[in-house]
Amino acid sequence: MPTPKATRRRRQNPPRTHPTAPPPSSPPTSRPSGRIGETSTPASRRLPAPPARSHLAVTEQQHQRSASARLASPSLGLPRRNVNFTTDLKMYSAPGNNSLALAAPRPGMELGNVQQHPNQAFGLGPGGKQRSSSLEAPIMLLTGHQSAVYCMKFNPAGTVIASGSHDKDIFLWYVHGECKNYMVLRGHKNAILDLHWTTDGSQIISASPDKTLRVWDVETGKQVKKMAEHSSFVNSCCPSRKWPPLVVSGSDDGTAKLWDLRQRGAIQTLPDKFQITAVSFSEAADKVFTGGLDNDVKWWDLRKNEVTESLKGHQDMITGMQLSPDGSYLLTNAMDNELKIWDLRPYAPENRNIKTFTGHQHNFEKTLLKCSWSPDNRKVTAGSADRMVYIWDTTSRRILYKLPGHNGSVNETAFHPTEPIIGSCGSDKKIYLGEL
Repeated sequence: MPTPKATRRRRQNPPRTHPTAPPPSSPPTSRPSGRIGETSTPASRRLPAPPARSHLAVTEQQHQRSASARLASPSLGLPRRNVNFTTDLKMYSAPGNNSLALAAPRPGMELGNVQQHPNQAFGLGPGGKQRSSSLEAPIMLLTGHQSAVYCMKFNPAGTVIASGSHDKDIFLWYVHGECKNYMVLRGHKNAILDLHWTTDGSQIISASPDKTLRVWDVETGKQVKKMAEHSSFVNSCCPSRKWPPLVVSGSDDGTAKLWDLRQRGAIQTLPDKFQITAVSFSEAADKVFTGGLDNDVKWWDLRKNEVTESLKGHQDMITGMQLSPDGSYLLTNAMDNELKIWDLRPYAPENRNIKTFTGHQHNFEKTLLKCSWSPDNRKVTAGSADRMVYIWDTTSRRILYKLPGHNGSVNETAFHPTEPIIGSCGSDKKIYLGEL
């Protein structure tokens, strides 16, 4: 049976209006929303929700420094990628404070839940190029330090960077989004020469020429431990990868000291005849490796408190070392302009130096240039006094990348723990993040 005309008219759609305008026949009204004292208004009229408060306390004074993250110029970092710098330039100046700890996180961004830039996580970059990382742009430049940056490390989760500088400060930066500097750790009386994250990512260990090591809580920004038994500059430090929470440090006083973070004072001292400039633990934390002014890598047995083996091969002072992710190899950098891999396995050949890499440079500045492994053991990287970032293939020993951008010596380079991202810091006060 046909539908009455009146019914058809009732089912017709109401006349279209602009989506942001109120109905033309009546003013906007409020109606109960189900909560006492609350009313609901059209979506276009609602005020934005207040920003969520972070668990990191924001200090009341304003930072006397500026920290910014912006996209580098096309000639910096990875020249093979084309970037539209007119539309993709990113700049940021973070609020701050000169107190011991400064926290200024972006609303909704916390250490354990860092938001990535929308549509940039492994998506298409400028010009339609396929992106390989979740960085906001293929190359990010982080500035804010007031002097040379000597060290930088990604936290185990890959969400935060810690950087240490000649300006005595440790900056914490978000890796994703605008790479904001959200906290400053202050307390050292001299430059920061080395720093490391603990395995769980909850603390940072730092070493300084003020003759101390310090432990920082990254959530509160406060110093939780100070170790001050060295009698000269502390050049290097390294935490153990496994329990118990041990730290080894190397100093110009010719000793390496072993510390238990649960106890007061050093629990063991390893005496040497020369200044110690680089230290590392073995995988099981039962051995310690030290390098220094005598060009040799010493292998210490902590149970016997003596050197069980001396690895010879470098012709000048050792400036950095790192254990491979699988614990089988040791990477060392020295002022003889060589990067070496040593085989630490029990049945290795008598000459444990199995690979040597060249290309990078040291100069008269005698800076302690660091070195590091990629998470898959397939690449190694080191800074260089010629202002380049060097990355080698461990199988072929050839240089995969020689990346420009810095205007001073590159003091440390590091791989992101999960993504194809390389970080670097230099004497030009800059930190770069670039995707490979």
